[in-house]
Amino acid sequence: MSDREVPGDLARLWRLPTGSRLGRRAELDVDRVVATAVELADREGAAGATLPKIAAALSVTPMSLYRHIGSKDELVALMGDAAFGPVPESLAARGEWRADLREWALAQCAVFRAHPWLAQWPITGPPRGPHAIAWMDAGLRALRPTGLDWGAKIGVITVLGGYVRQGFDLERQLRDSRTAAALDESQALANYGRDLTGLLDAGRLPDIAALFDSGIFESIPPEPDSAAASMSEDFHFGLELILDGVAAAVK
Repeated sequence: MSDREVPGDLARLWRLPTGSRLGRRAELDVDRVVATAVELADREGAAGATLPKIAAALSVTPMSLYRHIGSKDELVALMGDAAFGPVPESLAARGEWRADLREWALAQCAVFRAHPWLAQWPITGPPRGPHAIAWMDAGLRALRPTGLDWGAKIGVITVLGGYVRQGFDLERQLRDSRTAAALDESQALANYGRDLTGLLDAGRLPDIAALFDSGIFESIPPEPDSAAASMSEDFHFGLELILDGVAAAVK
């Protein structure tokens, strides 16, 4: 690393030593603050990881947290990077870009399943933390055999990562709404089709009317009972479309 001084927030994000190391080790540090914040978010959602709640869980004052996290915005970055965690060893590139990139995307889905709040976490800029950078590296490594230039590679993993995040959050919200209404996916879609069919004007909305008349919303099979089931068929369809687009760019 160069002799350039690293900004304090980046030093904390990468856990670089700062200041004097003399004396007794502090009882509270960045890792403990961030781990507590992530645990609260996992248990109560993003709203559960407020500074007062974090401080209460650690039996300290909210103001004392600023010695370790710098600011609320810095806490956002620290929590996001910690929740993503290290890249799984299973993502070691095998030299088959499509399979490797698919596994990269599905591994991110697993992260969001473990930390659902992360899909709605603020994005404040390009990756800066050690875990985020490692995930970026894994995506770029998967694309190594394609021969795409750096700009194209970054574009691919940006589009794919955004799709995974948005796709997971959409499915989570739909699943939560169905759960609240005590419906499974097939029942919810059947109700949707039945409720709207009579309202559609085929002269003004011909393709939508044809879609609803096709009966497609009556033929969706029930979803798996397990809440931890893999992403839906729709998600995988979209994922393969993106990979098809990458293949077209690779030629």
